[in-house]
Amino acid sequence: MGLFNSYLPLWLKDLGLGLLTISILTSMQAVTRLFAPYLWGWLSDHTGERVRFLRWGAAVALLCACTLWLPMPAALLGVVLLLMFTHTSAMMPMSEAAMAHLVSQGGDFDARRYGRVRLWGSLGFMLTVFVAGAWFEAQGMHGFATWTVLSLLVLWLSTLAMPDLKEAPHAQVQQERVWPVLQQSGVRWFFVAAFFHVLSHMGLYVFFSLYLDALGYSKTMIGVLWAVSVLVEIAWFFTQSRWLPRLSLRAWIVLCSLTMVLRMGVTAVWADVLWVLLLAQALHALTFAAHHTACVALLSHHFPGRMRGRGQALYTVIAYGVPGVLGGLVGGLISEHWGLQAVFWTMMLCAVAASVAGWRMWRLAHPSTPLDT
Repeated sequence: MGLFNSYLPLWLKDLGLGLLTISILTSMQAVTRLFAPYLWGWLSDHTGERVRFLRWGAAVALLCACTLWLPMPAALLGVVLLLMFTHTSAMMPMSEAAMAHLVSQGGDFDARRYGRVRLWGSLGFMLTVFVAGAWFEAQGMHGFATWTVLSLLVLWLSTLAMPDLKEAPHAQVQQERVWPVLQQSGVRWFFVAAFFHVLSHMGLYVFFSLYLDALGYSKTMIGVLWAVSVLVEIAWFFTQSRWLPRLSLRAWIVLCSLTMVLRMGVTAVWADVLWVLLLAQALHALTFAAHHTACVALLSHHFPGRMRGRGQALYTVIAYGVPGVLGGLVGGLISEHWGLQAVFWTMMLCAVAASVAGWRMWRLAHPSTPLDT
């Protein structure tokens, strides 16, 4: 993810593709999140074969990545990315569901244990963006396919090293319906808030590297700026048990969305001032890490037991799939007509919408209490 989120747009630009084509191709991951997570989650719930599906997904993604060495038109490249992401897009929600279950055993969601495990994903992201950025600065973007193949090879080998455990299939899984949960007003507002919050992040995931490149930043510095955001993310995950109890989970979501408004505004106005941009990137501790933990904990509350996997899959579809498609396509159109800076102004408005939805969700749960409880 560190490789693709940070450098796929730059590789596509190096291939000579236009901004709109780049936005469409980078949206392939989000397209697969519209259907793949729930499909894989349903299969794993009914068969209990979580590890086997993880191995299968990594192996097929690796085979697809090997074709990136071959020259191909943009349409065929889109098909390759679609197939590859179909087999990787469900790996995160399946692992998140399993981890939420493990850290919730014997009581409530344990933020400390969750953070101490989750930070390893952040470490992998940071290592990739920093080392790959230095490599691409020195060698150019033509090695992107090789980096992709090597990263997916390591991923596949790590799935082979996992214990080959099989969960007992949930015979009563159909009896625990998700629809009644979605009919709750607080849950609906939660998904609206998550939708707009992640949509505002798509300006970073798809266009941030292109924006910095257009402003004259080197690929090494682009990697450093990505790494800064992940460093503060790691720090948050490691220490979040100190801070999370100070606010309710819903209040954290409101605070994180308001912080996202600030971050997008600063990025739109002062991205050419390095120290200001570094501070904006440091806000990632709230706009991603704190927000992500609060969302996972709320999902564990609203979708317990046999609904946990489907709850995570719905979150991936609603909060990452649909926003990823819209963010990539709409952002591409905006950047084509008004420039890359306009993308971040638009994403700031999305963060405002997330703040309003989050406040509404919090108010339904706390109708007569102040926001800091």
